[in-house]
Amino acid sequence: MSAVNNTKFNSAVFLLTGIPGQEHVHLWISVPFCLMYVISIVGNSVILFIIKTDPSLHEPMYIFLSMLAITDLGLSISSMPTTLGIFLFNSREISLDACFAQLYFIHMLECIESSVLLLMAFDRFIAIRNPLRYASILTLPRIDKMGLVCVLRGLAIMLPLPFQLQQFQYCRANVLSHCYCINQDVMKMACSDVRVNSIYGLSVTLLTEGLDSLLIFLSYVMILKTVMSITSQVESLRALNTCVSHLCAVLLFYTPMISLAVIHRWGQGTSPLLKILLGYISLLVPPLMNPIVYSVKSKHLRARIFRVFVK
Repeated sequence: MSAVNNTKFNSAVFLLTGIPGQEHVHLWISVPFCLMYVISIVGNSVILFIIKTDPSLHEPMYIFLSMLAITDLGLSISSMPTTLGIFLFNSREISLDACFAQLYFIHMLECIESSVLLLMAFDRFIAIRNPLRYASILTLPRIDKMGLVCVLRGLAIMLPLPFQLQQFQYCRANVLSHCYCINQDVMKMACSDVRVNSIYGLSVTLLTEGLDSLLIFLSYVMILKTVMSITSQVESLRALNTCVSHLCAVLLFYTPMISLAVIHRWGQGTSPLLKILLGYISLLVPPLMNPIVYSVKSKHLRARIFRVFVK
């Protein structure tokens, strides 16, 4: 009997988790989730359509916003099948290959979004620090190259993760903590030695989201230093007001994501419900709120959206 209990094997599937203890109301819970996905997809699609079709919005700030919208669309679509599958159809099973593919796309898109937020911070820094050279520094070819670097960075740096996970053997305890797959969660299901994967995952987090958030913080320190040197209080407030939308996007993205990463690695005694809620917030809230925040704060974008819907 003990030999059977100690047997290691490769599970055919993982079991995803919705909200434990609330399985009887999963169908009702699916209603707000469906609404959130619909609003995220429609909102980001509208942002992309407006920016693409309106030549007056072909400026660096709006081009970076379109990059953010594309990334948010990808994040919503990558987590939507398994999330709605659990709440609508109680479909908890996911194969290993599908799980590895999903976690790769989720982590890759998070890395790209972090890079785009850094580019948007650089955009605000140049616009406030050196407005006369803004257009000459952030030219369209240069923006295209910066966006390509962000994509290649995310694709390359996250590529080893699924291949590392494929080498492990997984025990019978194959129930994941979330309704989607992420590296920290899947790694805990392995019977094999996962130290290399753990070190690599931590290094990647520090060198991508960690480094990006530090550079964003430093850019805002420089922005504040520049704004404080402006003698006109009206002009300084106007300059800071252009950064509000980006600051909201940064807080919405980094706060739940960093909290979830810390809980997965060092918060063994943390409530499972908190981990689950942070998981939903980290993937659902930024794609939902970013188009709303930018539409409310950007007068030009809001006017174009109204004009399209009035037509």
